[in-house]
Amino acid sequence: MNSSRRQFLARTAAGAAVLAGGSFTTTTASAVVKPSKITALTNVTVIDVATGRRDRNQTVLISGERIVAVGRLPIPDNATTIDLTGKYVIPGLADMHVHSLGDEHVSPPLYLANGLTTVREMAGTDPILYEWRDRIAAGTLLGPRMVVGSKIIDGDPTLWDPNLTPVIVAGDEQSARAAVRRVHAEGADFVKAYSRLSRAAYAGLIDEARKVGLTVHGHGPDQLTTKEVSNAGQRSIEHIHSIGLAVSTRESEVRRMVLAITVQKGDYNSWFRQMHPIEWIAANTYSPARAADVFGTLRRNRTRVTPTLTMHNVLDQPDYTQLDPALAKYMNSDEIDVYNYAIQTLYTPNRTAEEISHQRQMWAWRQRFVGELLAHDVPILAGTDTGTPYSVPGFALHDELEHLVGAGATPRQALYAATVEPAKFLGLTKDLGSVEPRKIADLVVLDADPLTDIRNSRKIHTVVTRGRVISPAQRERMLADVEAAVKAPPAAKALAAGGCCGRSNH
Repeated sequence: MNSSRRQFLARTAAGAAVLAGGSFTTTTASAVVKPSKITALTNVTVIDVATGRRDRNQTVLISGERIVAVGRLPIPDNATTIDLTGKYVIPGLADMHVHSLGDEHVSPPLYLANGLTTVREMAGTDPILYEWRDRIAAGTLLGPRMVVGSKIIDGDPTLWDPNLTPVIVAGDEQSARAAVRRVHAEGADFVKAYSRLSRAAYAGLIDEARKVGLTVHGHGPDQLTTKEVSNAGQRSIEHIHSIGLAVSTRESEVRRMVLAITVQKGDYNSWFRQMHPIEWIAANTYSPARAADVFGTLRRNRTRVTPTLTMHNVLDQPDYTQLDPALAKYMNSDEIDVYNYAIQTLYTPNRTAEEISHQRQMWAWRQRFVGELLAHDVPILAGTDTGTPYSVPGFALHDELEHLVGAGATPRQALYAATVEPAKFLGLTKDLGSVEPRKIADLVVLDADPLTDIRNSRKIHTVVTRGRVISPAQRERMLADVEAAVKAPPAAKALAAGGCCGRSNH
């Protein structure tokens, strides 16, 4: 990528896909009034995702932003009644790995229209993300609950050019500690660890995060094993490539190969290409005994894994995947161009037929691998890496649920990864993850049973976010407004993009 092209991407919303998974513009939104009246959702089947139980002909009473009762109940005289005969209610969905696109008129409404009431923004690439988070919490911007990470903290040399991507370079323990203090002051909800952190820098980052009261989420750094990352207290490991290296019969050899990788600052493509043959060796030397050991450590430590199969599906098979034409209307033309540009310049050039074949086989292996994680009861978070090529905010989570089922999860397990497990991970089980009295009324009403077919998660009738009901007509209007917004000239200057995710990611 030439310097002028990179600078263009860094200055525009389209640069989201290549440089960070999202850029942002500020706009003015009218205040969102919090609900205060009583709403009764009647004649609905309530699904308990934790157990798979279906309770039929239920009424869900909502007062303000809380559920106050669930059951076969009398309806208060002052309630607004919504008859949902034949419908199914599940807890609001969470996408636990996103990099939002566009301005506040794009990603927030797309998330909600798709039933996402919580998202974990995996890199605080710009202060506007913290502003969105706080305005949503205050009720002045309509959007999902947002948990926003720090700028990515990477080693030296970093895989990204700090002049173009908001990455913090931490080459040693003291600079890692300083980076943690900086992101804490900036308002990050957690620290985002990245791939090229050295062992010393990582130790400093983990310790300093503990001191300031932040948790650490992110990549498994190349210099550490998965067990070391888990035992250090990192709360989640994003993507599955680093874990795959840890369960090989040739792990020692694979580790030496990873440690031998050399990169120049900003040379992501070189790192990406050097990792391919190493992953291939690991995938073909899978050890059930090593897996039982490593997966057991993850399970005991409650280290969550976010497989991001949606991302891997595209980047393992760039020759066979594309943007869903039906969803292109929710992205602006620059973003679509950059998705295509990223594939053509970062992921597909100069490959041999053997490499292409290996990449496609890696996709099948990743599905089997996630099936093994599930079989060993490793806690899984549903996350998409929205912001990487061909993913569309909100819609991508339903792709992820289908990929999880394709990997061996039951529909209930897939939903669990997008509802109950995120609530546990975020320490919000008193408020989220089930349809029960005293919980926050974050709900999705579906036209068909998702436990029968996970594809029914897409059949959204109504969304409830913090007690606010988004009717079918309002939901359609939200989607139409997004379609109009991406065609309109930017309301304000696009801010620099930053922060990204996967090994198979920019």
